[in-house]
Amino acid sequence: MIPLIVDLETEWRGGQNQALLLLKGLYERGHAAELISAHGSSLGHRAKKEGIYVHSVSRGKLRFAAAAKIRSLLADGRIEVVHVNEAHALTAAWLALPKGTPPLVASRRVGFPLKRGWLSQKRYRRADLILANSLWVAEQAAASGAPKEKIRVVYEGVEVPALPTDTARAAARKRFSLDGSQMVLGCVGALEKDKGHEWVIRALAELRNEFPNCKLLIAGEGEYRRELTVLARELNCHDRVVFAGFLKDITAVYEAIDVFVFPSLFEGLGTSLLSAMSYAVPSITFSGCALGEIVENQVSGIQVDARNAAAIAEAAGQILRQPECAKKLGQAGRARIGEKFSAERMVENTLAIYEELIGRA
Repeated sequence: MIPLIVDLETEWRGGQNQALLLLKGLYERGHAAELISAHGSSLGHRAKKEGIYVHSVSRGKLRFAAAAKIRSLLADGRIEVVHVNEAHALTAAWLALPKGTPPLVASRRVGFPLKRGWLSQKRYRRADLILANSLWVAEQAAASGAPKEKIRVVYEGVEVPALPTDTARAAARKRFSLDGSQMVLGCVGALEKDKGHEWVIRALAELRNEFPNCKLLIAGEGEYRRELTVLARELNCHDRVVFAGFLKDITAVYEAIDVFVFPSLFEGLGTSLLSAMSYAVPSITFSGCALGEIVENQVSGIQVDARNAAAIAEAAGQILRQPECAKKLGQAGRARIGEKFSAERMVENTLAIYEELIGRA
């Protein structure tokens, strides 16, 4: 099978990581998938390093350039299914694909309602299937106009790693100037207001009396960093917050921390949460959106009310003062990822949908 994956985002986010995992998984199973990406994109660069066949298109009039590339690649009949990974790619495919061409699959990863405009609705109705990354995203898409009968849920996945050794943990801590005696909370994600980092910094300030050596490691970059830095100073805990910035390899963060906090206020799923749990790091999330589909409260993680620093502090304190509780939560979280949210399962489920659509055609 030769699927064509299309992703026109230039930055590296969770959706692009999923596209790369899918491409690698398809290659490992003997399917010569190809990628269309924007010239100079992070996904295109990483895919080339993995030996994936990448077609780069100019950023000028990007969607039209991508549409032209899709049409040219379909001319010889090699491509059996087209899978668009984000909204700009869907527009390009809608421009390029008349009815009767290879099946079109569209990924949907955000819980925002579909726009009511004619173009937005038309694009999603053109897709043969819409792959939502959670039940919650599927519900939001259907409620705002996506054809319910075309929506399927395929959970995103992460590679389940070997657990880090003591040596790896020590090296990771040294990288971020942390020592072995410190208790470390961690957050991973773009520094945007709706990602909720504010509430973890506020929780850190509440934890300092009981855990004076507790620190917070934040990996990610964004326009909200300045406000977060100011907040940490106002709460007199700026010396306890480590802003690591954008990291190409995020592994060291999960190896270094004791507790992962995922405080996003609006999330389709959350691959950084999946990754932390895969490393057996006990994790805390807000309740709501799709997060309850991942975390079973007090079993594979802890869920607390949104925008509640005291609740985060209480949950983190429970984990930090009870090593056996922390161990059980971490082990159950890792098992949960292996059973339901592994990259292998994501690839197999996506491949089954491709085969179904090709069979229909």
